Amino acid sequence: MPELLIHSSATAEWLSLVHEAEKASDHPLDEEMQSYLVFLLMRFTERPELAASVLAVEYLESMHQLGRAGRDQLRNVGDKCLLYSGLFPQRAERRRVKIGYFVDLGRSAYQLLSERLEQGAAVMYQRLAGTFVPLMDVLQAMRSLGSAEVLTPLQALELWQETRSRGALRILRRRTHGMPLMLPAAEDSSRH
Repeated sequence: MPELLIHSSATAEWLSLVHEAEKASDHPLDEEMQSYLVFLLMRFTERPELAASVLAVEYLESMHQLGRAGRDQLRNVGDKCLLYSGLFPQRAERRRVKIGYFVDLGRSAYQLLSERLEQGAAVMYQRLAGTFVPLMDVLQAMRSLGSAEVLTPLQALELWQETRSRGALRILRRRTHGMPLMLPAAEDSSRH
C-alpha cells in the first residue's frame, strides 16, 4: 500500500511529486530545474484559460512586443508548451498536431527569451530550452504515476523519433518489447 505523506505546504507537495516523477522517469533534475517545475505547476494549477490558448499566435505576438510584455509572453508560451507536452499530450491530438510541435515551439520560445535577457537570467532559459525533453518526460511520468500511460504507442513512437524522449522510448519498449528504428526523412515528392 502506498505511503500517505502530508506536507505542510503546496510547494512541498508539488516538490514531492516532482521528486517521485524524477525517479519514475529516470531523469534526475538539479535544484534549479526542480524549482522551476514546482513554481510552473503552482502558477498554472488554477488557470483553466490555459486550454484556450493559441500558442502559435501568442508566440508570433511576442515577436512584436518589446520589453517586459514580450519577455513575459515568451515565457508563458514556453511554459504552456511544457505543460501541454508533459501533462496534457492528448490535447495535441485534439488540436491535430503532434506533441513534437509543442516541444519545438516551447524550446524556441525559451531560446528566444534567453536572447532577450541579461546574461544571468538568460542562462536559465537556455537551460530550459536545452532540457525541455527531460522536463517533459518528468511531467509525463508525473501524469502517469499510479495510472495508465499518458501516451499511446503511436504518440510515443512519433515523440521518440522527433525528440529522442527517453520516456517515450520506455513506453515503446514496454508495449512492444523491441527497439524502434529511426526512419529516414521522407523525400520531397515535388523533386521527382
